[in-house]
Parts: sequence; structure tokens; C-alpha cells
Amino acid sequence: MTELFIRKSIEINAPAEALWKVLTDNECIPHYMFGCMAETDWKPGSPLLWRGAADGKLYVKGHVVAINAPHRLEYTVIDPNNPSVPDLPANYLTMIYEIKEQGEGASVFEIIQGDYSKVAEGQKRYEDTLRGDDSILMKIKELAELQVAANRR
Repeated sequence: MTELFIRKSIEINAPAEALWKVLTDNECIPHYMFGCMAETDWKPGSPLLWRGAADGKLYVKGHVVAINAPHRLEYTVIDPNNPSVPDLPANYLTMIYEIKEQGEGASVFEIIQGDYSKVAEGQKRYEDTLRGDDSILMKIKELAELQVAANRR
């Protein structure tokens, strides 16, 4: 079967450090992650739990795989509330955030998700994700650029 990855990227008028803060700081995370907070110490091998800030419900879980601040974060994810996808390591998707600096104060942020071809209900999960919009990318961009503007004041 052909590998199934989703790759999306966006240019952001912010340095890698500002973008990194948005991706790893619970002051920012709920603003783009549907009201969830990240419970983790951001160390490879550590659990990563996405829990609703308002209701405390566990929405997504996984583990930190690799971290190279402020340029790369890799972690796994699974929806523990989806009974049709067993909570087995083989069904976890990998999320990779890559930040590439583009000159002074600008970055390209890329999200890579997959491999959907290797997980239960992979084709359906892939298609459902493709149908989503780019609101998370847009919100991350907005938050990073707001941080830069606030630091200039």
C-alpha cells in the first residue's frame, strides 16, 4: 500500500522561538487546539495528553517521540474515544512539526501527519483529516505574529 501522509505548511512572520512558544506553551495551546491543554514535560518518551481545559476530558493521547527546540517536534496521537480504532501502538499516527527559518524574523511552519496507510481505518482517517480546514495553521500563525508584535511594544 502507498504511504499516506498529509503535509501542510504556512509562512509566518515570526522567528522560530516565537513559533516554538505557541506550539509548546499552555498559555497558547488552547487557542488553536480546540480548547485543549497539553499535559507533558516535552521530553522524548514522555506521555502527551490533550485534555479539555474546561471539561478535563481526555480527547487525544500519545507520546513525545523527538524534540529539537525550536525547529522540530515529533509526537504520536490517537483518539482514545474512538471505539473503532483500538488503542494499540500500531494505530497511533505520527505528527511532525518542522520550523524552518526564512531570513530575519520569518519562518515556514510545516505539519506532517501519517502514515495513515499503516493504521486501523487509515483511509477513512486520512480522508476525514483532508476534509478539515487550515484553521489550526492560521491560528498558530496569528498567535506567533501577535507574540512578535507584543514583544516590539
